[in-house]
Amino acid sequence: MRISDALVKELLLEGKKITAEQIKAAHDTAGNEKLSLQEAVLKANLISEKDLTKLYAAKIDVPYIELNSKEIKRELLKLIPERIARQYNVVLYGVEADGSKLLAMDDPDDIQAVNFLKKELGNEIKVSMATKQAILQSLDQYRGNISSELTKVISPDEITDEEDEEVSEEDVAEDSPIAQTVNLLIEYAVKAGASDVHIEPREGHVLVRYRVDGILKEANKLPKKVMNALVSRIKILSNLKIDEKRAPQDGRFKIAANGQVYALRVSTLPIVDGEKVVMRILNESSKALTLEELGYWGYSLNVVNKAIVQPHGMILVTGPTGSGKSTSLFSVLSLLNNPSVNISTVEDPVEYRIPGTNQTQVNPVAGMTFVNGLRALLRQDPNVIMVGEIRDGETADLAVQAALTGHLVFSTLHTNNAATCLPRLLDMGIEAFLIASTVRCVVGQRLVRRLCVDCRESIQPDAVILKRLQEAFHLDEAGGMGQIHELEKQALEGGIGKTNTSTVSKASTAELSTTENSINRIWKAHDGGCDACSHTGYRGRMGIYEVLGNTQTIQKLIVGNATSDVIQDESIKEGMITMQVDGFIKALRGQTSIEEILRVTSER
Repeated sequence: MRISDALVKELLLEGKKITAEQIKAAHDTAGNEKLSLQEAVLKANLISEKDLTKLYAAKIDVPYIELNSKEIKRELLKLIPERIARQYNVVLYGVEADGSKLLAMDDPDDIQAVNFLKKELGNEIKVSMATKQAILQSLDQYRGNISSELTKVISPDEITDEEDEEVSEEDVAEDSPIAQTVNLLIEYAVKAGASDVHIEPREGHVLVRYRVDGILKEANKLPKKVMNALVSRIKILSNLKIDEKRAPQDGRFKIAANGQVYALRVSTLPIVDGEKVVMRILNESSKALTLEELGYWGYSLNVVNKAIVQPHGMILVTGPTGSGKSTSLFSVLSLLNNPSVNISTVEDPVEYRIPGTNQTQVNPVAGMTFVNGLRALLRQDPNVIMVGEIRDGETADLAVQAALTGHLVFSTLHTNNAATCLPRLLDMGIEAFLIASTVRCVVGQRLVRRLCVDCRESIQPDAVILKRLQEAFHLDEAGGMGQIHELEKQALEGGIGKTNTSTVSKASTAELSTTENSINRIWKAHDGGCDACSHTGYRGRMGIYEVLGNTQTIQKLIVGNATSDVIQDESIKEGMITMQVDGFIKALRGQTSIEEILRVTSER
């Protein structure tokens, strides 16, 4: 879909999506960067591709359709050859009772394409408009499962019996079977929504595993003989040393898949059976989510919003590896990012690229440690500083000094919850009065799997389930149930589970699951799931949070060297919602399940 600059401007003004000033700024950016106005407004996230496509479809009087690639039957799809479908960006998604073919295109004004399709399919076609990304995702359905695709690429007859096969240039060339294998492994990982790809040499084979929604799953087994060529191909893409097999290496490369750009962070590690490769997949096309979209609401949202507009101080995010800390910081920094603010970061590694900020990669070999990087940043006239992680006393001391001298400092710590973060700083040698005067708030978080909206189920809890809930979430305490009911009302007002986004299930989520005295329903994953969630019952992940605000009372406790338990109890009295309670409320709202909350928050 290519829309002229004049029509883009007209559509945006008519649709009242953005102001004339924003359009002028986008027009200037387009001129400076040699982009079309359409590309400029999409790049600046002034409007989504979906909303712009809807406006254009209405303007040219073509129906807009929300394509769901997983609902399209492959036998229908294949009525148009894949080559033709990809050439014209067209998807055949349905056939009506009278035989009319239902087509989705990203450019219905392409007369040549429409005429050609009429010759191929007959005159009875009905064209709708969909986003380019949705069409590209649907075109991926032409592919079979990963096993059949890999079998086409790697023929067992081609594999030699040599133990230590030498890797030739032909083996790792762009059009070689090995290069195609690497592409397929990555494509299917993206398609499955995986965050990591593990390629692991075993005694008799190569095991490929994907981490989907935090859970590792076996994807495929490859012949052991392809391992050397496979690793070499990945090393070439990542600019790593092919002949270095005894030491770990780190690299990075980018690919385009499903109409989006993904960065793959590569790590190699020598193990007993060869070199293991892990690739972390990061979607560089995705825009930063708002705090509300991440799942903040009520007290937690208010404390964070108040803290990030302070002129100086420290905001700390805590949690184990893989708990979404980088994503939270990415969203907050994106909120603060504007031309009048100098944002500088020192990270290990740089996961998300934030346009307009100065991001520095830690490199201990070159002497660029967190300490040296932070010391250098302080001479770069920053307003906002982000330190990827506070690992030692020296980094902590420098971060505190930066917060004292008029900078807003963001960083992460590895602690179990928000309250234990403060004594952890004491352990690092930071004076209690400095912690009390610089820390603005501490966010503790975890990631839980999100229930599949198409097949989740709500049930009325029986006596056994109610007793379990009372024990796990202390509902039998005085006022416990009333407090949960009040919190669920606040969460609903904050948009948590307010609307049902499923196109399949019509279950209402606008009603409360609790009363002041009882729990009327709980949500659970459907046994066996459905096609949309790959039969797991879960699709995607979401955060559960606790936000500890550094009030005057908390400051007195810190100066008095209070324990983390005392600090946490006082914070709860002041309104803090613990991660477990936040998760429980989101489970009541149909976002996740009780089992998931207990899995990630249980300390026993």
